[in-house]
Amino acid sequence: MATTRDELSPEAQAFLKALASPTRQAIMWEFADGELTVTEVAERLGLAQSAASTHLATLRDAGLLISRREWKTVHYRPDPAAFLRSLEDLRGHLLACCPPAETDTGGDD
Repeated sequence: MATTRDELSPEAQAFLKALASPTRQAIMWEFADGELTVTEVAERLGLAQSAASTHLATLRDAGLLISRREWKTVHYRPDPAAFLRSLEDLRGHLLACCPPAETDTGGDD
């Protein structure tokens, strides 16, 4: 949860920064098919392998991806628990600074 009304947790800040890039958003969609390597991400999105690697590292560092090494190949997959924690932190922050308006019940005044 955020430490003050104005401040998001470092995890939520990293989450927003990581997903601010349209390329990283596209990469996250590619994981619908399962685990991917840097090479697979690069091929699917038409990226240079170095660019794909940089984007994947940003997503991993933000806690959105888990990686595992198999020989020289690194496989990536989403970390749903981290994703949900960041969303919950953002929700808490939004509710703290912008509480929902009272709903009109439709009654006569």
